Amino acid sequence: MSNESTESNSVADGRKGRKELEVEKTEINLQFHFYFLGFGTAYLLSWLIPAIILWIYAFLVYLPFFLNASSLIILFTDIRALLASIFMPLIVIVCYLIHLFIVAAVTRFWWNITEKIRPSKNGIIPRNIPSKTLNLYHIRSFLIKYPKHAFNRGPFPWLLPWLYNFVGANKVGKGTTIEEQFGADKFVEIGNNSYIGVNSGFSSHAVDGTFGNVAYFKIKVGDNVTTSCLNCIAPGVEINDNSYLLPMAGATKHSVLKGDNYYFGVPLRRAFSRKVREYLNVSKEDLERAEQLNEAENMKD
Repeated sequence: MSNESTESNSVADGRKGRKELEVEKTEINLQFHFYFLGFGTAYLLSWLIPAIILWIYAFLVYLPFFLNASSLIILFTDIRALLASIFMPLIVIVCYLIHLFIVAAVTRFWWNITEKIRPSKNGIIPRNIPSKTLNLYHIRSFLIKYPKHAFNRGPFPWLLPWLYNFVGANKVGKGTTIEEQFGADKFVEIGNNSYIGVNSGFSSHAVDGTFGNVAYFKIKVGDNVTTSCLNCIAPGVEINDNSYLLPMAGATKHSVLKGDNYYFGVPLRRAFSRKVREYLNVSKEDLERAEQLNEAENMKD
């Protein structure tokens, strides 16, 4: 009887535990209507207006004066045909720039609305408790994806820092170059004259486990910071001025780099001159010669 009662109690405890776990689970608000609204307005408006401009130019200028020319000689002798053909590529470029601007403007409009409702701030966002903070975090993450893709994969990738500053997703200083990368699309602050290398991942958020909480902390990067390539930076990391991250180096959460040095490995740690020489496969004489050339260039300036 005692064994049977013990087994029945353990089964009951197991069922009770499962019920408690079921109570803790909550479904994530997918909010597809907000996603469709944000993406739909940015996508449709950004292509509709440039398409109207291009259509007007093509049918009122390019078609009658160039495509419908009565002879080949007219294409080279009639000033209207020449101007129509010369300005066609310029009109296409201008229309594409208008497309990018409208994408940024519409995204900024929706972004500012979400920031007024619940501003972005450092902290832990629970995922098992429905909240405006969690919903707006997902909305902002979705809103910035298409603009980032449109700018980064287009013919004007150097406009990406302008996009981040204009929308308000990130703060990027003057003279900073951002290469193609994953992440780094929100809650990142980068100083002046920095270089963010190819496939560097600056993630201001991290999910603790499959269904865990979201750690959301701003990443701060100082002036004259260089990340070479394949560098992963976790939430809350601070990289001070004049830091250089060697390839495939990564910083864990809330790491602080003092700056004025080279860093390597995972987690990031300071690399001394000997380690840097071995990593870059250069000799001490090469470094001395480089310093002499640098001094000569400074003397010329």
